[in-house]
Amino acid sequence: MHDYIKNYIAVQKETLDQLPRGKVGDVVQLFKQALDNGRQIFVFGNGGSAANASHFVTDLGKGSSDKTYKRFRCISLNDNVSWITALCNDYSYNDVFVRQLMNLAMSGDMAFVMSVSGNSPNLIKALEWCRQNGIYSIALVGNKKGRLNELADIVLEVNDSHYGRVEDAHMTICHIIAYAFMEIPALQNP
Repeated sequence: MHDYIKNYIAVQKETLDQLPRGKVGDVVQLFKQALDNGRQIFVFGNGGSAANASHFVTDLGKGSSDKTYKRFRCISLNDNVSWITALCNDYSYNDVFVRQLMNLAMSGDMAFVMSVSGNSPNLIKALEWCRQNGIYSIALVGNKKGRLNELADIVLEVNDSHYGRVEDAHMTICHIIAYAFMEIPALQNP
């Protein structure tokens, strides 16, 4: 067990060392633009990525917003269970995010999606709709990239296919974004 844990941590460190730092910095600036322009930020994913979406929106909407000159307009599309189950039941699970975006999103808003495979049909359908309706999109993916690689305006790839390591790295990226606004004074003001 000791060797397994030691190896897991070592590979996780290697994965984190390979994060696309320049692109992560670019995404922080896109979040700053969304804040400055009062744009809505929609965050969503499936499974562990759904949990990461909820966690990230909590950090951005509470922690980051407590430090900035105005509050982030952000929502996790994973968090309204009644709406999600109605959409899945009455339409299809593939419509669970796009149907929410149809109600809430406006041109100029931002979609921030997470998927290890990059091939979740409900994320693909949502980003296709975003592309057609002027919603800027950012995808966090694993090294298989999938179809999201072709649809998103910016793709942050974690160079691994292990679900746990990729989801951990996605959360690290989310923490970098949120804590940049908590800890860098230049990002806190207009």
